[in-house]
Amino acid sequence: MTLHLAVDAGGTSTRCVVVDETGGCLGYGRAASGNPISAGPALAARSVAEAAADALRQAGSAGGGAAGVASVLLAMAGASALSSTELFAAELAPLGVRAPVAFAPDLLATFCSGTWRADGYALVAGTGATAVRVEGGEVARAADGLGWLLGDDGSGFWIGERVARAAAADLDGRGPRTALTAAVLAALGLAPDGAQVQGRAAVLQRLVETVYALRPVELSRFARLAFQAAGDPVADAIVRGAADALVRTLETVTDPAVEGPVVLGGGTLAQHDALVDRIAATRGSEGGAAEVHVVDEGTVGAAVVALRHASVTVDGPVFERIARTLDALR
Repeated sequence: MTLHLAVDAGGTSTRCVVVDETGGCLGYGRAASGNPISAGPALAARSVAEAAADALRQAGSAGGGAAGVASVLLAMAGASALSSTELFAAELAPLGVRAPVAFAPDLLATFCSGTWRADGYALVAGTGATAVRVEGGEVARAADGLGWLLGDDGSGFWIGERVARAAAADLDGRGPRTALTAAVLAALGLAPDGAQVQGRAAVLQRLVETVYALRPVELSRFARLAFQAAGDPVADAIVRGAADALVRTLETVTDPAVEGPVVLGGGTLAQHDALVDRIAATRGSEGGAAEVHVVDEGTVGAAVVALRHASVTVDGPVFERIARTLDALR
């Protein structure tokens, strides 16, 4: 039995699946962060090995073990720039995996988790935000994903930073009153007490000190507050601005000659119900809505990419088999 090891390595968790050439998933494992940018290459490689060990153990009980693995596909952001395949291969070797290791973009795995088609678009917005155009099963164009300082427009950070600014401006008197202020203070364990420090509210000074002690990307924790405060004019304006930014990013990678579904992913987009409808409507043709799929993560897509790298044709039935058998394992 020829098997392939497919890994979806994200900033929060690493997911691994053992898949055969018919699209049947035989084993599944999960571990900590496998993103070499946020976790570091060494920790990312260990997480991949840990998830693979669980997946192979489960696959072994179904008649497929490490000896049958013909290839390893790692879908992750920043892998090829920060590490080599040898690092990951060395961590997998003690498990009995001797197959060649290849990298693929995490955004390609996201796209392939939503559709078996080889052409289309993916937009992912979590802490960061990126869009890609996929042609022939490969990423042909990417936009944004440049990090909190230079980009990630419409992302969780982008929204959270504006929520924090709105609260500070409210307390400072420079901005309008907003329900976001009380929400931000509560999230940080702060409460106004009417005290003043050098001509300004003492709680504002405590807010400043607390926020500046955070890493910038941690401001993404405030993004959910904007969605929870629906109906507040300031919060609604922030959410609309994020939607506009994400649509612009998607438009940046759009080629009128390339048709196909749009796959959406990421924790920020999961809260953006109206944006899904907006993308479907604005990208539709002849009065019809575009085909839009929302996915939670990229494990199905990693399996699709792994099989295609092994020259296996992945059509609709194979895609459905991957999704169905993986769901049964989880």
